[in-house]
Amino acid sequence: MPDRDVALKPKTVVKPKVEKPRLYKVLLHNDDYTPREFVTLVLKVVFRMSEETSYRVMMTAHKFGSAVVVVCTRDIAETKVKEAMDLAKDAGMPLLFTAEPEE
Repeated sequence: MPDRDVALKPKTVVKPKVEKPRLYKVLLHNDDYTPREFVTLVLKVVFRMSEETSYRVMMTAHKFGSAVVVVCTRDIAETKVKEAMDLAKDAGMPLLFTAEPEE
């Protein structure tokens, strides 16, 4: 039997680096036409907020022009914005929600 030198190389194990998904914030923008009661209703129905929390978020948007409603992943943020905007559109209200990346 001939002598054969076999050099074995160890296999390198590559661990994929898993990054946390980028978070998005859903913003409620103030307008002068949508009734406060309707805004709090949308916040309670779509974002499952309590009466008190939805009122505070609505008043923050009223005083400062906009308010952060929730911070979540992009898919959830876009879905919530669409649900809220659809409710407002069906009711004929100019209520505006947007989603933007959190910094």
